[in-house]
Amino acid sequence: MWELLSFGDKGWGDDLALGAILTLQLAFASLGLGLVFGLATAGMKLSGNRVLLGLANGFTTAIRGIPDLLTLFLIYFGSQFAIQTLLSLFGYEGQVEVNGFWAGVLALSLVFGGYSSEVFRGAFLAIPKGQIEAAKAVGMPPALIFRRVLLPQVWRYALPGLGNLWLSLIKDTSLISVIALDELLRKTFIAVGITKEPFLFYGIACLIYLAITTVSTGVIMRLEAWSERGVRRA
Repeated sequence: MWELLSFGDKGWGDDLALGAILTLQLAFASLGLGLVFGLATAGMKLSGNRVLLGLANGFTTAIRGIPDLLTLFLIYFGSQFAIQTLLSLFGYEGQVEVNGFWAGVLALSLVFGGYSSEVFRGAFLAIPKGQIEAAKAVGMPPALIFRRVLLPQVWRYALPGLGNLWLSLIKDTSLISVIALDELLRKTFIAVGITKEPFLFYGIACLIYLAITTVSTGVIMRLEAWSERGVRRA
């Protein structure tokens, strides 16, 4: 068993480690872009503009109603088809292949953004309106109110929900294995196919995912405690 998990030519330890690193890269890249999508969608919902509100509601409804795996397929194969069709208009008939990593990041970011938009919307609404009115009374422009009053407080209300979404995002990275990207689950599947030791390698994969989520939970708890500093409890 230990030889199979060793690093080097005879073991799969280095392959699993590389898979875990790629899983983290996928998760962090998707988190960054997903936060942008989530904030933008929440802003559209709170803008008061009926067109923006309709677009934002349509986006979140689609994300919630479509399985995450299907979203990945639509992004990966749909973008290839769209690019191929566009290039064919200019006479290019070659084969187009979309980068699996960035297709996965975009798909996971859209899913994260769709769900986090409601977390952000609730967080913005939780901020007392009196603070916004006070900022307007002293002459703060909207951009400064957002940067100095709203955004610092939003994280305190949003962190618990965002933490749960982050843990779900880590697990959703395993979906990227279906487009042959060598993240942790894909590496594990290859190792199982060659060694015929499914219990060993799937068990190790479980432990790696649990380690990542356990560390993430600890970090989230520290961030929540940090965001609550100086807050007076009733």
